[in-house]
Amino acid sequence: TAKERIPAASDVPTMAEQGVADFVSGTWAGLIAPAGTPKEIVDRFAREIAKALANPKVIDQMEKTGVEPLAMTPDEFGRYIKREYDTWGKVVKEAGIKAQ
Repeated sequence: TAKERIPAASDVPTMAEQGVADFVSGTWAGLIAPAGTPKEIVDRFAREIAKALANPKVIDQMEKTGVEPLAMTPDEFGRYIKREYDTWGKVVKEAGIKAQ
């Protein structure tokens, strides 16, 4: 369901290639510090993660498992989480999905 084929599954067509336009979905993972963590600690944590995600060995290992490494600043990641929440919250609401 990615926008483009991923290297680990390059023979698997995207949804768009299968005729389902505008359907892009995926999973993501990120690291989040507790509320109130000092900004200098959050910023250092983000810098260190970005360094690790720029390491060719780390990139290679992640891509072998189908994971696309992407470093974001804390503000960028916050905006990303908000977009995901808004997007999928709308889907959940329109579909009438309820927790059990």
